[in-house]
Amino acid sequence: MTFKYKNVYINETSTITGPFEAKGPLGRYYDKSYHDLYMGQKTWEQAESKLLEESVELLLTKMDKSKQDIDILISGDLSNQLSSTNFAASHLSIPLIGVYGACSTSCLNLAIGANMVEKKQVKNAICSVSSHNSAAEKQFRQPVEYGGPKPKTATFTTTGAASAYLSQVVSDIKIDSATIGRVIDMDMKDAFHMGAVMAPAAAETIMTHLRDTNRLISYYDLILTGDLGKYGKEILKGYLISEYALDTKNIDDSACMIYDLEKQPVYAGGSGPACIALTTYGYIIDQMKKGKLNKVLIVATGALLSQATVNEKMTIPAISHAISLEVSK
Repeated sequence: MTFKYKNVYINETSTITGPFEAKGPLGRYYDKSYHDLYMGQKTWEQAESKLLEESVELLLTKMDKSKQDIDILISGDLSNQLSSTNFAASHLSIPLIGVYGACSTSCLNLAIGANMVEKKQVKNAICSVSSHNSAAEKQFRQPVEYGGPKPKTATFTTTGAASAYLSQVVSDIKIDSATIGRVIDMDMKDAFHMGAVMAPAAAETIMTHLRDTNRLISYYDLILTGDLGKYGKEILKGYLISEYALDTKNIDDSACMIYDLEKQPVYAGGSGPACIALTTYGYIIDQMKKGKLNKVLIVATGALLSQATVNEKMTIPAISHAISLEVSK
């Protein structure tokens, strides 16, 4: 399903990261970075909540707005019961819609916010996401202190938070459309190969978007997926070539962009809800404002697993949602 928008804009964004992201190739595009994973807090979960809260506060400062000016906050993370989002929202005191789409949450948030702004249900919306490497590893895999080895197909959860301010006030970046994906289950059970798990969902959403909008893949200067990693990106490209005979030269993946895969110990690349959001709100929008990109399809992917389902050896379903961004004329 694809929604078209006539009058929804991203007026401003904010990005805050941890140390690994700051040292990556896109480090100069972030608003702020911390150089330790605790950010002055006692726990990793508290650190993530602080990142999210600060990203919203920074966005408000950049927009010269107060919390009382915001109609709705739409936010999500990877923590159990969206705890990072909920604790941050308790301090922000902005009406909250908590959303879980795993690593696809940023595009899902934007779609919900854009629908509400387009229909004038709200005058504005802040769409936010966060993730924290150590908090996510402890929850979904093994505590980092365990030191267990991982295969090369594993990904490295991004530490950071990103927020976007949406309204009908005309700005440089327009949200053209949003495509809501379907849950795809390919009977895969390997929690250390998220790229392979999510690539089919990304392909499904890309093809749905192109069919719904009657567009060729060449319509976009860039189709940015996330977070498939270097192996998942090649799986996606191979599938689109073999099944649909598409030219995939304009496809890249945020997991491969946010880190230096040759120099940083991040396995197959980045992951987490913040990965594609940091890449988009930091680097991609900067390139669009500079005229280097005009039309970009953001395709966020999420693996819908839990601690229980992995331990019970169940399959890992996946989903992908897409947001079409264009430089406004």
